[in-house]
Amino acid sequence: MKIWTSEHVFDHPWETVTTAAMQKYPNPMNPSVVGVDVLARHVDPGGKLHSHRLLSTEWGIPSIVKSIIGTCRTKTYVQEHSVVDPVEKTMELRSSNISFTNLVSVDERLVYKPHPHEPDKTILTQEAIISVKGVSLSSYLEGLMANTISSNANKGREALEWVINRLNAEIEEFTASARGTMRNSMAAAAFVEK
Repeated sequence: MKIWTSEHVFDHPWETVTTAAMQKYPNPMNPSVVGVDVLARHVDPGGKLHSHRLLSTEWGIPSIVKSIIGTCRTKTYVQEHSVVDPVEKTMELRSSNISFTNLVSVDERLVYKPHPHEPDKTILTQEAIISVKGVSLSSYLEGLMANTISSNANKGREALEWVINRLNAEIEEFTASARGTMRNSMAAAAFVEK
């Protein structure tokens, strides 16, 4: 078993980061995620948003790994459960693979919360527990997977920044469009009054 952890601070408020996290896929930084399906979503009586999603991923598995695990299949599935608490300002996301579970398990936990000293920033803490079962070189494979998770975590943070920039651009475009519409309406009203 291998445990990987990380912490990152985003220079954006919690609301912005969690909005982006819910819209993270698809993105150009993580092209291996080829599909996201919402299986269930509800708001509990306390106002927390619970989501259960299925992520479809397409990985280029190295030939040595294919020979060790005895498969050529590259599409895998991950289940993701998240809870967003707008009162406490926390978002917890737990994911685990549901493909190849007889050989490997990857259980990941991400927590987004406001920075305790800088409210316009958000802290992301990540943890992944990796277990490779029933094959030789399991410790080596767990190390390879931990390195891949670390690389993908960096890409995931870049993806959130990309989504945040895209959302901000959409807001600016919408605002400019609304201003233009209001100006045109006001100009038309002024013309009619004359």
